[in-house]
Amino acid sequence: MSQKVDWSQYVDQQEKLVTNQISQIQVSSATETTEEGKKDELSPAETSLLQKIIRKGLVENKNDLEIQRKDPTSPLHSVKTFEALNLRPNLLKGVYDMGFNAPSKIQETALPTLLAEPPQNLIAQSQSGTGKTAAFVLAMLSRVDASKKHPQVLCLSPTYELAIQTGEVAAKMARFCPEIELRFAVRGENLTEGTKLSEHVIIGTPGKVLDWGIKFRMFDLSKINVFVLDEADVMIDTQGHQDQCLKIHKSLRPNCQMMLFSATYEQKVMDFAEIIIKNPLIIRLKREEESLDNIKQYYVKCSNEKQKYNAVTNIYGTLTVGQAIIFCQTRKSAAWLAEKMSKDGHAVALLSGELSVEQRIAVLDRYRSGKEKVLITTNVLSRGIDVEQVTIVVNFDLPVNVHGDADCETYLHRIGRTGRFGKHGIAINLVDSNQSQRVCEDIERHFNKKIMLLNAEDSEEIEKIGV
Repeated sequence: MSQKVDWSQYVDQQEKLVTNQISQIQVSSATETTEEGKKDELSPAETSLLQKIIRKGLVENKNDLEIQRKDPTSPLHSVKTFEALNLRPNLLKGVYDMGFNAPSKIQETALPTLLAEPPQNLIAQSQSGTGKTAAFVLAMLSRVDASKKHPQVLCLSPTYELAIQTGEVAAKMARFCPEIELRFAVRGENLTEGTKLSEHVIIGTPGKVLDWGIKFRMFDLSKINVFVLDEADVMIDTQGHQDQCLKIHKSLRPNCQMMLFSATYEQKVMDFAEIIIKNPLIIRLKREEESLDNIKQYYVKCSNEKQKYNAVTNIYGTLTVGQAIIFCQTRKSAAWLAEKMSKDGHAVALLSGELSVEQRIAVLDRYRSGKEKVLITTNVLSRGIDVEQVTIVVNFDLPVNVHGDADCETYLHRIGRTGRFGKHGIAINLVDSNQSQRVCEDIERHFNKKIMLLNAEDSEEIEKIGV
């Protein structure tokens, strides 16, 4: 028999690893070796992971659910309390211990369906932070028969890091249920040939699960009762994962309960879902739309980079800023600004594309917890990442495309990092040339929203724009 992994200890080790790496992160020097115009972009998996790191609580989404089902006349049950789900007492205790007081909007409808008999298949789409992970983890744990010592639940994530995140949620929710055993099937987890797994829940990546379940037959896929495909949109975008998932799916029994979760609802996700999930209930929760309606936009005229820097420090020193994000167009510019602000005594964090996943997690964790009030970044953070405390976004460099023209889509995503979830926000654009003035005017025309002139040397004027 192989030695079993102590799940809670494993999670603790992961958290310590991240904590240790925080102290090792240094601001990069301005002698960045990347090309000046190099675009920083996160993969879909990295975006999803960083969003999960930032989300320590649920987003209140006021948008409606769209529900599709095979029999429209069949009543759908929803719950307003976790008690109404008739969970095992220790599982309910774990849910409350995690700080969930009442089901989120998507949980209200999804959980009664997921826990009903006979088991119902589900496809659910909603943005990160709306409670998807907690919903399917609760359903997974509820389906375990602890008296049977073999894997019964299989959850696939596209990457090691995302699997670890799901595992942390499962470990915390099951902390009062020691009879439920869990196992990671990820890189670094090596078993001797001939091993037979006895853990009830397996959370892992497709390649490792394929090896353990089909190549080495360490567990019987035909005995799996619940199959969860998390981050389906990311999975489909990841080379090879789609084929691996289909191979695993073919080995499952026909009446295995299938759950598919995705942050997006693109056609390729649905085409894939229809291959593996028969007669599902489909739940969609509309994403909070990015809008400029509750964001005050300003521009500051500057002569050079030094004036741009003075404008940033004047704004930062005058406004009572919750938290700020400063966007630069290149890694070199971001590194220079972070180094200069740090030397001048400002608590800033730097996040750009050359950092490892663990370093990005550490930087964002410190920023989210308020240890640094200013995050300096490139376009790597312009999309998909929501920090509710952000009250001001500064475009140190206005976003442009490869031709030097206004990149209006990136501008919307950048300044959309503030003014989220119905709150008000401020966006300040630094203009230091005729070209950047033209870009600013083009953005103004594109969105038909006035961008007002701000004198960054007048503290009284700066104070007036505060929210």
